[in-house]
Amino acid sequence: MTDRDSHHDDASPDEDRRQSGTSWRESSLRSDGGTEAAGADEAVLDPWGSSTVEDYRKLFDQFGIEEFDDVLPKVPNPHYLMRRGVIFGHRDYDPVADAMHNDDPFASLSGFMPTGDPHIGHKMVFDEIIWHQQQGADAYALIADLEAHAARELSWSEIDEHARSYVLSLLALGFDPEEGELYRQSDNRQLQDLAFELGAETNFSELQAIYDFDGETDVSHMQSVVTQMADILYPQLEEPKPTVIPVGPDQDPHMRLARDLAARMRYFGVTEAFASFEADAAERTLLRRAYDAREEYAEDPAMPRCVEAADWLRAHEPAPADARESVAAKLDNAGKEPIRPRTRILDRNATEAAFEALIEAVDGEKRVYDEHVDAFDLDRAEADELAREVELENGGYGFLPPSSIYHRFMTGLTGGKMSSSIPASHISLLDDPEDGYDKVKSATTGGRTTAEEQREKGGKADECPVYELYAYLLSGDDDDFAEEVYEECVGGERLCGGCKEQAAELMETFLEEHQEKRAEWEEKLDELDIDLDSARKRA
Repeated sequence: MTDRDSHHDDASPDEDRRQSGTSWRESSLRSDGGTEAAGADEAVLDPWGSSTVEDYRKLFDQFGIEEFDDVLPKVPNPHYLMRRGVIFGHRDYDPVADAMHNDDPFASLSGFMPTGDPHIGHKMVFDEIIWHQQQGADAYALIADLEAHAARELSWSEIDEHARSYVLSLLALGFDPEEGELYRQSDNRQLQDLAFELGAETNFSELQAIYDFDGETDVSHMQSVVTQMADILYPQLEEPKPTVIPVGPDQDPHMRLARDLAARMRYFGVTEAFASFEADAAERTLLRRAYDAREEYAEDPAMPRCVEAADWLRAHEPAPADARESVAAKLDNAGKEPIRPRTRILDRNATEAAFEALIEAVDGEKRVYDEHVDAFDLDRAEADELAREVELENGGYGFLPPSSIYHRFMTGLTGGKMSSSIPASHISLLDDPEDGYDKVKSATTGGRTTAEEQREKGGKADECPVYELYAYLLSGDDDDFAEEVYEECVGGERLCGGCKEQAAELMETFLEEHQEKRAEWEEKLDELDIDLDSARKRA
């Protein structure tokens, strides 16, 4: 039996999958996107928009998001969302995985904008925070009430109502408030002080370029961006540590800005150098090649001169011409200065006392300049650790660049994007269990036109919102069950009517159990160290 919005392709997906040699994990939850929402925008990342991402693989090329599959083998006891490819990408998750593996301190944080009831799409983020907490992370969950008021214009009474609901669901799903921290942006003075400091490193033209702000944008909206940057760095206020922010890919602009600000707030930067002059990344690559080739051109290979390296580069490096000519000119100006590898520690924002302390702390051979120190006996990792130690001892933050992981958007039960404004497209965690059952029973599927065709060609699990429910939620940690549902679907053994009936029953049970746990936490909510009734009176 089939459902509305069925598809009519002639080729059998099961046959195609067998012929290509792909497995259930590769086919059903592949990292390049899986289900593509109808009408999705093409690789548009807007933190406040309504766009989905048509092809997740474009994010790897266009925005530098890395494939999570590459780091997955380093993750101890990975969450099922990681194993199934729902978490498809990351930025710099390796330090978090290393900290997890080595039992070193690390943190996880995500925020929730209280603009409506929490639904099953939000549950993914709740689960990711809770899983990291269970792996040993210092876990932080925040209510982004300043953002909700500034960017979505919600009243404080509406924010209070929704914030309470988000917190209850987070707790019911397993967040440990005694081991983690819950806070509201508006009540956290440390956060606001950090936002003020970050604001000094941010300007309007930058926000305009990233978020398309213009002359009509409220100042409070711009302030809310800086507050979010402070949220992302907040877990490192007591000590620098790897920190992961689980988000959807539409939030990546925030992560890129936060990583930039983390670097700007540092007292020192560390890079590679070969002479007293400054060089950019492309120039340093050419300098490395020239140094490595010193046996070919230097009168004394133990002491190759900059002018000798310049002549060699012009003769042996045809491209890129602009970088070659730029670095050759710098080498000419340096004359007979030796070209020699060293680690350079740059003064970015250091106080005079901190820079003096750095000079004192660098052991071995060194050269001291007005705005940097060249160390010849430290590698880059050692120099970075030393610079951070000096910074912390002299009142700096020493931030590590925050990491992020990205999960796929859930498809709405009616097709297209899951949206809080379309009740039939999503299941609220507050829905009556019977209503949740009915919504699943009414959902669009990837089934064929007739039962006979379904048995012959198999269903399209990759395009089925109901199968997503199994993969994202209903199968829980049981990969075998998720695989069984998939294989039966694409093999033609499972028909949509029975599949939806099973999913509807599982959803009804989940909602019943979840709401029972919410009721238990409701009685203990006043004991938590978070004020869910705002003192702000303005509507």
